[in-house]
Amino acid sequence: MLDASRDATRPSHAPADHPKVPRAKTGILLANLGTPDHYSYWPMRRYLNEFLSDRRVIDYAPWKWQPLLQLVILSKRPFTSGAAYKSIWNEDKGESPLMTITRDQTAKLAQAMTARYGDQVMVDFCMRYGNPSTRSKVRALTEAGCTRILFFPLYPHYAGATSATANDQFFRALMAETWQPVARVVEPYFEHPLYIEALAQSVERAYADAASRPEMLVVSYHGMPKRYLMQGDPYHCQCQKTTRLLRERLGWEETEITTTFQSVFGPEEWLKPYTVDEVARLAREEGKKHIAVMAPAFSADCIETLEEINEEIRESFEEAGGEDFTYIPCLNDDDAHIKALSAIVEANLGGWLD
Repeated sequence: MLDASRDATRPSHAPADHPKVPRAKTGILLANLGTPDHYSYWPMRRYLNEFLSDRRVIDYAPWKWQPLLQLVILSKRPFTSGAAYKSIWNEDKGESPLMTITRDQTAKLAQAMTARYGDQVMVDFCMRYGNPSTRSKVRALTEAGCTRILFFPLYPHYAGATSATANDQFFRALMAETWQPVARVVEPYFEHPLYIEALAQSVERAYADAASRPEMLVVSYHGMPKRYLMQGDPYHCQCQKTTRLLRERLGWEETEITTTFQSVFGPEEWLKPYTVDEVARLAREEGKKHIAVMAPAFSADCIETLEEINEEIRESFEEAGGEDFTYIPCLNDDDAHIKALSAIVEANLGGWLD
């Protein structure tokens, strides 16, 4: 909990009735997609409504989209999505795995930043959708004396529906501040050497632990409508580069790794190949009996990895004749991942804190 009054003092030469002002600090605000407060109907509906009403996510005209969303989709989808969340829910802490992992990442990054900068920095996290909201965390950091905020969307690859909408919400939060802090935004880190190294180490560990070597590594990224690529979104190209850099770091042949896209939603064509179809094809047409799947676009395991990949996509592979399915977890709070995030933060604090 941020304590705004802990080191607040009255400015020198100020009148006696001048309010105390916290000592200036630099805030580091991590941001992830979000999570419902619970998997029951109404929390799920509130969360899905906020998410699916974002024009960065669904860009159809509101007059066309909102009636469909409110009257059809949100009457049914909270039940199916809620069941999926229930299957992975962290019942001990009463929250989704994404919340648990993001909090753990924040704690480890805060420890690293305190070791580097002392009490000059404060580290916290927010969610684009749901709680804790971006606005509430910007408010808390500002009240605690942060005159500068480094905003860090935890998306290695830029996409309008992830990085851009997180930034939008951050800028909207700044608009509500009387005394706006100076702000910086961390750029996508899809090719950062330490990020690639962390991915490679996670693959090497998984392959070393497997009873047999997987015949193919499927690198599955969250999908998006192909139309967005045609409109200039760089996401597809950045994903392809991450896979190439990972393959080069591992020293593998191109036949040992492939790029796919998951989480298709709606009727239009999305980026291909679709993960759920490709894993079935690998088993049915190429006779692959053992594959591994990883999801580098996610900084933390969530519904799309723990439920979609490790359940739905696994089932697709096994129903097509596959036998062994190895899911490689996201980087989460792995030390190599925290090292990469710390290096990225330090580079972006240059000129503020050196």
